[in-house]
Amino acid sequence: MMDRRDFLRAGLAFVTGCSLDSHLALAQGVPEAPTRRRPNIIFIFADDWGYGDLGIHGSSFCKTPHLDRMAKEGIDFQQFTVNNPVCSPSRTAVMTGQFPARHCVHQHFASVEHHERAGMPDWLDPRLPLLPKLLKKAGYVTGHFGKWHLTNRHIPDAPLPTEYGYDEYGAFNIPGVQIRTAETCPRAIDFIRRHKDRPFFVNVWLHETHTPHYPQPRYLAQFEDLNEQQQVYAAVVAEADAGIGSILKTLKELGLDEETLVIFSSDNGPERTGKRKATDDNSTGPGLGTYYSVGQTGGLKGQKRSLFAGGIRVPFIARWPGVIPQGRVDRNSVITAVDLFPTFLELAVEHSPVGLQLDGQSIVAALKGQAFERTQPICWEWRGGHGPPHLWPHLGIRDGKWKLLLGLERKRIELYDIEADWTETTNAAGANPEVVKVLTRKATAWKESLPTEPPTHCFSKLRTEQRK
Repeated sequence: MMDRRDFLRAGLAFVTGCSLDSHLALAQGVPEAPTRRRPNIIFIFADDWGYGDLGIHGSSFCKTPHLDRMAKEGIDFQQFTVNNPVCSPSRTAVMTGQFPARHCVHQHFASVEHHERAGMPDWLDPRLPLLPKLLKKAGYVTGHFGKWHLTNRHIPDAPLPTEYGYDEYGAFNIPGVQIRTAETCPRAIDFIRRHKDRPFFVNVWLHETHTPHYPQPRYLAQFEDLNEQQQVYAAVVAEADAGIGSILKTLKELGLDEETLVIFSSDNGPERTGKRKATDDNSTGPGLGTYYSVGQTGGLKGQKRSLFAGGIRVPFIARWPGVIPQGRVDRNSVITAVDLFPTFLELAVEHSPVGLQLDGQSIVAALKGQAFERTQPICWEWRGGHGPPHLWPHLGIRDGKWKLLLGLERKRIELYDIEADWTETTNAAGANPEVVKVLTRKATAWKESLPTEPPTHCFSKLRTEQRK
C-alpha cells in the first residue's frame, strides 16, 4: 500500500479531484490518474505591513530572511491588492469572498458609537456562507490564531470565532479572553502538530506591525546600528519573520511541506508615522506608538487608509513545494483578497455550494505558474477620514489595465494605466475621457447596488441599552 507521501507524489499534476482535465480523461475513456490529498492551508495575514517592508522588495533597513526564502521557494505576486485600506473590512473580504461594502463593513470594528457613525454592524454576520464554515463542512479541521477584529473587545456580546466555523481559536481584538500577541505563532504551531494527520486550515493573523509595538530585547539588539524609530520597527518585523520561519520549519519537520499551501500577505499598507511614542490598546495592552511606525511602501503612493497603491497593494507570497513553481516573480496576474475564498474552495472542496455569489475568482492557475486572466473588475469603497494627502479617493475600480479613483460627489477623478504606471504617478484621466466615462459608470452602478443599512441581527444589545 502507498504511504501518504507516495500517494501525494503520484498525483502531483492534480490540485483537486474535480479538475477539468480529469473529467476530459474520463470522457475519452482514459483511466483517471490518482489525485493528491487536499492540501493543508495556512494563511498568514500581517497587519499594516508595507509592500516595501520585505528584504526582497528593497527595504532599506528591515531584514526578512524567512519570507525572502519563502519567496525563493514559491511565487512573489506583485499585483495583489486587498479590498480596503484598513483592517476589519480587509479581513471581511477574505472571510466572505465578497467586497466588504456588501456587508456594510466600511471601517475597523470598535465601539457601538463608532459603528453607528460609520453605518456598520457591530460584528461580521456569522450567518453568511463563510470560508471556514465551508472548509469545516468539507472535512477540514479549522483554526484561527492571532488578531480577530471582525468585531472588537468593546462589544462583549459579539459572536466568537467558533460561530464562524473555527474549531479552535486563540485571539485578540475579540470579546472575552485575549491572548498575548507573541502567542500567535506558537499556538498555530501547536495546532498544526496536533492535526498533522488530517487536512487543516489555519489563519495566522499577526499583530505586527500594528501599534502598540512590542519589540523584544533580542530583536532590538540585532538592529543597534539603526536610529531609534527604525530599530523598533525592524525589531517587530524581525519577530514576525522569525515566527513565520518557525511555522515553515515545523512543516518540514512533520513532513508536511508538499502537502501544505502557505500564503503570506498583509491587510493593508503601512501606518503613517506619528508623534505618539507610547500608546495603549484595550485588547493587547500598552506599548510603543506611531512614532515608530516607519514602514515603507516600496515607492508606491499613499499608505494605510488610502485607495492608492501604497494603501492596498501589499506583499503576497505563495509557497507549496511540488505545485507552485520556485523562485518566480509574477507581476502580470491581477489578483485580490476576495480571490482567496474561491481559490481555497477549489483546492479543498469537491463541489462548491450551488448559488454561492462571490466577487472573487479562483487563482489556482496563477499559483501553478500558468496564465491567469482576470475577468471580473475589482471595486473599492472607502469611508474613512479626510485631510492628509492621498486619503481623498472614496470609490475605486480596477478593470483590465485601468484603475479609476473617484472623490466625494465625483469632484475629483484620477485614472492610472497600471501596466505602464505601476506606482500610480501619472494621472491619465485627461487623455482618456472615454475610459473615465465607462469606468465611472461601472463604479457608480456597483456603488448603487450596495446595501444602505447593516443587518439588525448584527447589532449589539449595547445599542438598545445606550438609547434608554
